[in-house]
Amino acid sequence: MKKIIECVPNFSEGRDKSIINAIADAIKNTDGVKLLDVDSGYSTNRTVYTFVGDEKSVIEGALAASRVAYKLIDMNKQKGEHPRMGALDVCPFIPVKNVTMDECVECSKEFGKRLAEELNVPVYLYEEASNVDYRKSLPDIRKGEYEGIQNKIVLPEWKPNFGPAKFVSTWGATVTGARKFLIAYNVNILGTNNQAHRIALNLRELGRGDNDPGKLKEVKAIGWWVDEYNLSQVSMNLTDYNQTPIHIAFETCKEDATKLNVATAGSELVGLIPLEAILNAADYYIQKENLFIIEEQQKIRLVIERLGLNSISNFDPNKRIIEYLIRVEPNEPLASMSLRAFIEEVGARTAAPGGGSVSAAIASMGIALANMVAKLTFGVRKFEHLDSKMREIIPNLDKSFRELIPKIDEDTNSFNDYIDAVRLPQSNDEEKKIREFAMQSGLKKAVLSPLSVMKIANNVWYEFEEAAKVTNFASKSDLEVGVKALETGIWGAYRNVVINLNDISDNEFKSKVQAEAEEIYNNSVSKTRTILHTLNNRID
Repeated sequence: MKKIIECVPNFSEGRDKSIINAIADAIKNTDGVKLLDVDSGYSTNRTVYTFVGDEKSVIEGALAASRVAYKLIDMNKQKGEHPRMGALDVCPFIPVKNVTMDECVECSKEFGKRLAEELNVPVYLYEEASNVDYRKSLPDIRKGEYEGIQNKIVLPEWKPNFGPAKFVSTWGATVTGARKFLIAYNVNILGTNNQAHRIALNLRELGRGDNDPGKLKEVKAIGWWVDEYNLSQVSMNLTDYNQTPIHIAFETCKEDATKLNVATAGSELVGLIPLEAILNAADYYIQKENLFIIEEQQKIRLVIERLGLNSISNFDPNKRIIEYLIRVEPNEPLASMSLRAFIEEVGARTAAPGGGSVSAAIASMGIALANMVAKLTFGVRKFEHLDSKMREIIPNLDKSFRELIPKIDEDTNSFNDYIDAVRLPQSNDEEKKIREFAMQSGLKKAVLSPLSVMKIANNVWYEFEEAAKVTNFASKSDLEVGVKALETGIWGAYRNVVINLNDISDNEFKSKVQAEAEEIYNNSVSKTRTILHTLNNRID
């Protein structure tokens, strides 16, 4: 599976568009990388670039950007609100998908070594890449900033990991390493920079010193004034958003601002954010305000509003949430077809798609019907007394019918794996052995796919039973169709399990799967009978 590493180089230039664009172009023109975001700040005089790729490509992208910066940025002239020590101030590598932290550490070390050798500049390692405690934290390494490097770099304890132990005035020094995903987040304060910094000291983990720690774990913070926005900001780095989520950072900042009789005016995300962090914030506000929101896009909209993420610039989820930027559309040709095209494909003179894919589709539609009936009951004045019950049953119905949609293609793909195995050569004993193993593996896939359909479908009977008792009776027939479709989908999946079990030689596997499938099927017959009886005996 493809490895995805995020690289987030921070360059000390946020004002000259020609330099900012030249660095961006260097990244864009590197094979194998995708530039996701360029976030510049005039007052901070800093630009954060975010791009992704595999191990080799992210290193090449970072080096290409550094070469341009080396030619165009002169640290002798650079000033800004943000702490900095070099033209390329910091360059972290972050694991995103199918990659370990150790692999990102190796990326940072190779990058640091090559950068130092090629440009003859000092490079330090930090976070997971450093094995020296006092050189793990970026603020500790950066202390004294660019102006202090000349005296600091000659000290034995501050000898760079790579490159010369001497002051390069045009460049300064660079820090690279590997770390968890960091959220750079600013809360807007309608007050002075002094007030913003007081709040920052209250919040950041280090606080005001050893005897006066701050409120929030894994948070680094500073307060500053932003000329272009005509306000101050509490600027935070959330180094572990599971320890201190973005919504807690915002709400705590808001509380401290209130104590100072200072207003907050929304917030600003610098760079990208993981979807998980946004959804966690949504869950917080949903619970806090007793809301009922289950659709992902509505949850995101809620967070944008509650955190005021549009206060500085438009927050576009498709450009700011990392999963949305790197997502690959699911390979679901059948599920992506129009209904007419899917039916015609089933009716074609081919063995697949067949009963397994149809069963998954039918079960999904059955659950979707129950979900529809519950949603048509929720929020209606006449049925307000049922809102708590609908809140209880809708989420699982909504999740389950969506989980079954990919199974439409999965069943066909698993059958095709078996057919491919059947076509393998068998001219000698070795080839026969390979073919038999591949066929058995294909058959197991062809069994496990419809079995998974049965398991998902079997998990919604409680919701169907509750819906049958109380939901809008005007939708009785929809729920009747839904429950029969669900039963039929389970029966169809069951028949596909049974027929493919016949040729499997692993008796232990056969016995276990047969028992599980029969139990689910028998349960579906019983539950369907009960639910239809409930519906037919309701008096509304």
